Amino acid sequence: MKRNSIFKKVSALEPDPQVIASAVNVIKTGGIVAFPTSGLYGLGADALNRLAVERVYRVKQRDFGKPILVLIKDALDLKKVCTQVPELAIRMMAAFWPGRLTIILEARPELPDVLTGGTGKIGIRVPLHPVARALVTALDSPITGTSANLSGKKGCSSVSDLDPGLAEGLDLVLDAGQLEGGIGSTVVDVTLDPPLVVREGTISKKRLSSVL
Repeated sequence: MKRNSIFKKVSALEPDPQVIASAVNVIKTGGIVAFPTSGLYGLGADALNRLAVERVYRVKQRDFGKPILVLIKDALDLKKVCTQVPELAIRMMAAFWPGRLTIILEARPELPDVLTGGTGKIGIRVPLHPVARALVTALDSPITGTSANLSGKKGCSSVSDLDPGLAEGLDLVLDAGQLEGGIGSTVVDVTLDPPLVVREGTISKKRLSSVL
């Protein structure tokens, strides 16, 4: 792996503000930070910085035609990334945010095309993990929330499982220890009528049905 200096321990329950501040500084300057989410580690970069987002694609060896979701601190930040929020989306947010539900909405036209994969849509989530929440709150701007793995490979629930090649492309790794793993977030596209469950994850279709 890359030099040990990029790895910083962070409490999963009460993240040190100084550690979070160092991660925010990395993101503000165009860097990439690996950080814990509820189940797996993710890659955070400034979602409004095209060059930073392109770096994430290259590090993951991800197809540029595949969009990357973003994390925001709360529903009030939706205006930074999407054009409108349907009533159904509001109900879903009230029921499942913060948590493992990614909602696809119409993207603001000024967002980097690479972030949306040219689809004009953007997947959005408010994270539940204290470190992820502290990161987006301190930055006060959307970050990428894609998993910390090479494209097509399994996500990692421990920083020791980070692919060495991927780790070489990172600027900071926030190590919160072993995460619970499991499947990723459930993804629902509410730009369609009826809404489409693009991926069934932690939140089952049965749980969604009461809202949908």
